[in-house]
Amino acid sequence: MPLPIYLDYAATTPVDPSVAKVMAGCLTSDGIFANPASRSHIFGWQAEEQIEMARRNVAELINCDPREIVWTSGATESNNLALKGIFETENYQGHLITSVIEHKAVIDPAKWLEQKGVSVTWLEPGTEGVISAEQVQQALKPDTKLVSIMQVNNETGVINPIAEIGKICRDNNVLLHVDAAQAAGKVPVDIKALQADLMSLSAHKFYGPKGVGALYVRRPLQTQLQAQIHGGGHERGMRSGTLATHQLVGMGEAAKLVIAQLQDEALRIEKLRDLLWSGIADLPGVKRNGSTESVSPGHLNVRFSGVDGETLLLSLRELAVSTGSACTSASMEPSYVLKAMGVSDEDAHSSIRFSLGRFTTAENISGAVAHIRTIYTQLQQAHAD
Repeated sequence: MPLPIYLDYAATTPVDPSVAKVMAGCLTSDGIFANPASRSHIFGWQAEEQIEMARRNVAELINCDPREIVWTSGATESNNLALKGIFETENYQGHLITSVIEHKAVIDPAKWLEQKGVSVTWLEPGTEGVISAEQVQQALKPDTKLVSIMQVNNETGVINPIAEIGKICRDNNVLLHVDAAQAAGKVPVDIKALQADLMSLSAHKFYGPKGVGALYVRRPLQTQLQAQIHGGGHERGMRSGTLATHQLVGMGEAAKLVIAQLQDEALRIEKLRDLLWSGIADLPGVKRNGSTESVSPGHLNVRFSGVDGETLLLSLRELAVSTGSACTSASMEPSYVLKAMGVSDEDAHSSIRFSLGRFTTAENISGAVAHIRTIYTQLQQAHAD
């Protein structure tokens, strides 16, 4: 039986072959394998040089100073470091603004901070899934320390107006953290335009390896951020631990590829996404979730009314798709993101997330459309009977 068509790029992306190649060169004795902290010999110098080159590539991806990139194990750690690191400095006092449609890697640390005494305002989106700048403005309090809003939602692909939110935060002397895990590699990400103070990135979302990411920390803020992992004072005291040369080099190479081809790649993927949607949009009971204008090129979240999502997911044997965020896909609960947008439990249960990427082809899309139409029609008929 052939492998299914992979349409779950929002969950993770395959490592690009050129990324895998440079990573392989940092593993064995004939490559750059040494501990980059070993500055007493050439092997360590070579490793450090490669890591700093990777840091420059990641910095270029988001238009910041390389000294503002802190290596982490991924966006989950970056989000924890950003939120906890700020409020630990404040002795868990003050006010945090975030939203109910953030990734669990922001929601759970925010709830943990609430238990510590931090006041949290949870913004809710409109029916299109957007958190507006006006909502942030209205939620500000005299003791607001931090706003944390994602750039691109992982389930719907909806893009929030971060530049507008950033201006409001900067005008009010409030810090802004942006979870850009779903944005980097899919849409332009420019720190200066967004006016963010902290930003989380994850390599495996843009064709790099899993287990590595970064946190952008604006330079004046670096002395205020309390480390969450101690032991050696690596990364200018913000994140201890021996740096994994092969992973960081992989993330740097992945960033380099994005810089070179983002615009053309985004246009190609968007056309394929629209082709997928046009191929199934006429089916009865089918509706798109979220904004159709302010949305990531590769995301398509669709409800198939009258059909259980889990049943549909199991029936779509020729496709690798999901019912929502990868971190909650094992749960039988309906998507908390869709519910927050006003989607009923029944419709949220019947929704599928399709996400396209670098290796998606037109042939993949035509095959997916044919398969979806066949299976959905069969399930509807069975439901009617």
